[in-house]
Amino acid sequence: MSERDDHLIQGTLADATIRVIAAVTTNLVNEACGRHGAAPTASAALGRALTGALLLGRSYKDLEYITLRFDCSGELGGITAEASAHGTVRGYVKNPLADVAPTALGKLDVSGIVGEGMLYVIREAGYEIGLMKEPYTGSTPIVSGEIAEDITHYLATSEQINSAISLGVFVEPEQGKVTAAGGFLIQVMPGADDKTLAALETAIAAAPHVTEMIRNGTDAREMMATVFGDWPLQVLETHPVEFRCKCSYERAVNIVTMLGEAEVRDMLETDKGAELICHFCGEVYLLDESALSEIINPPPELVM
Repeated sequence: MSERDDHLIQGTLADATIRVIAAVTTNLVNEACGRHGAAPTASAALGRALTGALLLGRSYKDLEYITLRFDCSGELGGITAEASAHGTVRGYVKNPLADVAPTALGKLDVSGIVGEGMLYVIREAGYEIGLMKEPYTGSTPIVSGEIAEDITHYLATSEQINSAISLGVFVEPEQGKVTAAGGFLIQVMPGADDKTLAALETAIAAAPHVTEMIRNGTDAREMMATVFGDWPLQVLETHPVEFRCKCSYERAVNIVTMLGEAEVRDMLETDKGAELICHFCGEVYLLDESALSEIINPPPELVM
């Protein structure tokens, strides 16, 4: 795996009393934002949520899918990011054209387009082995709209886990292209003493911004080495991560089929076809007259 490939690492510090998860997600964030034609500020919001979902998903055991959903009052309208245990992620914002002027410091004003609202975290497990458990849903109010702070608040309030999260997305002003994205999640485990926690807070506060490190070519391991300096980091796992949607033509056919014969017949007679657009990736699926006719009058099953 090249250092330019998107990837995620998991590791520990301080005799395994600190959990570290870090990721470089530049390519997948750029793909997601490009698929949705997102404006710079909307790109920053979506990219942070996608990266946050990947980081948070790796912190839970036996998780198959995690969804972060920001229902917000700002111009953005909402964000949904869904990550799998296999390192794939997809997501969208309700208004990809949401954009505001940068802050006084020249940074993209994500909180300005998010506004107030609620953060929902939905965890799913057991489906792949047939257990079909009910998903767990937790929620907390949006405290800042900066995404990382909101996830940190959720973990502290709903999960009682002390964490520090940093997320960043850099969008080239002229091109509108995402050229750096990533982040890290630090969690305090049982056994961490006050001296360790104080040193941890100092190191994180003094660290360069995530996008600054990634733009300089830093990978996830080097990012953590920059943040923690001489602290020995034990990397336990390294995973590739990528943008990947679960949609397909077959799923589109199933969705139309579930509308019922009367609705499908109306599509056939009125529109001569149907068009479905995936919210998560922007892929367009066209069902022509032949496809709709086959839904209404499916061919007989082959007898072997």
